[in-house]
Amino acid sequence: MKYSKLLFILLTIYSSYFSEIQAQEYTLKLQAENAISRGLKDSLKIKKSYANKEAVLNKIDTIHKTLQQIGYIDTELKQINIKNDTAYTANFYLGKKYKYLRIYYSEQDFSQRELKQVATEVEGNYFTIPITSFPSAMRKLTAIRNQQGNAFARIKATKFEKDENNELTATLYLNNGNQRTIDSIAIKGYERFPRSYLKYYAGIKKGKIFNKKKLVEQSENLNSLGFVSATKPPEALFRKDSTIVYFYLEKQNNNQFDGILGFATDEETQKLEFNGYLNLELNNNLHFGEQFLLNYRADGKEQIQFRTKVTLPYLFRTPFGLSGELKIFKRDSSFVTTEQQLRTTYQINPASQSYVGYRSFDSSNLLDQTMAGIPIEDFKSSFIIGGISYLKYQNHSMFPIKTKLSLDIGAGSRVRNGNSERQQQAEVSLSNIFKLNLKNSIFTQTTTNALFSDTYLVNELFRFGGINSIRGFDENSIDASLFSVINTEYRYQFNKTMFAHSIIDIGYFENETLDLKQKLYSFGLGLGITTKAGLFRFIAATGSTEEQNLNVSNIKIHISLSSRF
Repeated sequence: MKYSKLLFILLTIYSSYFSEIQAQEYTLKLQAENAISRGLKDSLKIKKSYANKEAVLNKIDTIHKTLQQIGYIDTELKQINIKNDTAYTANFYLGKKYKYLRIYYSEQDFSQRELKQVATEVEGNYFTIPITSFPSAMRKLTAIRNQQGNAFARIKATKFEKDENNELTATLYLNNGNQRTIDSIAIKGYERFPRSYLKYYAGIKKGKIFNKKKLVEQSENLNSLGFVSATKPPEALFRKDSTIVYFYLEKQNNNQFDGILGFATDEETQKLEFNGYLNLELNNNLHFGEQFLLNYRADGKEQIQFRTKVTLPYLFRTPFGLSGELKIFKRDSSFVTTEQQLRTTYQINPASQSYVGYRSFDSSNLLDQTMAGIPIEDFKSSFIIGGISYLKYQNHSMFPIKTKLSLDIGAGSRVRNGNSERQQQAEVSLSNIFKLNLKNSIFTQTTTNALFSDTYLVNELFRFGGINSIRGFDENSIDASLFSVINTEYRYQFNKTMFAHSIIDIGYFENETLDLKQKLYSFGLGLGITTKAGLFRFIAATGSTEEQNLNVSNIKIHISLSSRF
């Protein structure tokens, strides 16, 4: 029993002793030859207390390094005073604070243009940087050299000295290593990916200088194709005499479908009539990057549109491609026009493409008798066409295209009643998204089409109006020999799947058959939602002319749903 009481007393004394030790707080103060400013103390981040002696000593060592990094090159730890075993005072000699570092370099290593990316001043054989930015400047210069194919380049500053003006100087030392080029390309995940897209679309070729940053950007650009996605950044395997770049890709389903089809029996003719619309887009189903489009739209009586297009890119693994297109447009019982087009394309660079081709029209007058003031006649026309396009993509699921420019010109002739007449066509389109911040952006687009001829027929004019041109008007309800439309949208993105936008459209057109020149206006609102079925878009807009006031009762509703499969 006595031993039990003694053990209990010893355990109590032991736990009390160590509880007191654990409760002790270690403090740290800083002293120097002059008073230390509050700003400097804040930058050193000295805490009120520390857990133990080791934490205090580690902090003192960190303070020493930090002082040197912010310009106190001559700093020196003089001594450490300890009071009551827990209160530490570190006495430093700070010396002069240097704000700038002058670094001497060889003009063979870096150009002045490259050094201006990091320096505040660049002269013939030296450049000056704030001493606090020294680590980031060295990393930036190393990255510049790496981007030029020197993947193993190493840069450091040596010979830190003070010159006659007591200014801090150093000498830049560069070890370039061996310059690397892309010797082989391997694709992981989607082995059947058409490699021509790597070479001509993304600009990734064997023999090019290895640039990791550029390779990452080029890999991300492949995401804009829609039928493939980069699962992670590319990697490189450096061997003694070769460099292999690995791309990690995954095939994506990029076929699209949307449409509504209906049919009914005409009460007068007892014939079956179709109405509605159908849009079908098939992409890369043969792993060739090919595209097939099919569009059909009919309102039951007034007009029917049909379009089909096939695009074959990079034939025989060259930058040349081929596309063919067929369009048929029928307006009630007035006329039917067939357009055929064949193009040979050439990829200039990853963003730009040019083409030359042939376009022909064949139109038939369906009227039993000629109507006064409405020149509709049978004709045939053909054009030699050429153009150029530019596309710049951005990393955005709902708005992948940031900038788009296309120019199309054609020269040819029209034949009617055995008489030939020279004609020219021109089509220009430019759109851009101006990003204000993460949620707000402004979309602008301008489109201009013109037909130049001595005489004009109704069935050869351009037709515009609707969701793809000037909103608030019926689809293809306006005929024009020349028209120009400016579309603008202020977009607000609520989240990654939903956005709303305003609509302000302005248009101008000329119709030479009616000797008509008129301005158009359109205002409205739109909503876009990404659902499991696809992208749903709802647009409500009302249009007017300069002779007609806006009327709320004339609001046109445009609805579309694009599904991917």
